[in-house]
Amino acid sequence: MNDLTSSDPPDSPTIKARLEALKSEHRDLDEVIDRLIEKPPFDQLQLQRLKKRKLGLKDQILRLESQLIPDIIA
Repeated sequence: MNDLTSSDPPDSPTIKARLEALKSEHRDLDEVIDRLIEKPPFDQLQLQRLKKRKLGLKDQILRLESQLIPDIIA
């Protein structure tokens, strides 16, 4: 599922493309969560699952963004 776990390090364009896809999915989830909350009563379990997925995406986004930052040798 995660194509960035192969033994070859991903190149910058690959990381950037994956990053944009994750950011898009994160925004979409944000909209879904907002729409779900607007119409009570809503499914609390579904809301928790969506928020957990959104948090997981945020973690992946941060991990990929850190890969784009060059290492500085001290």
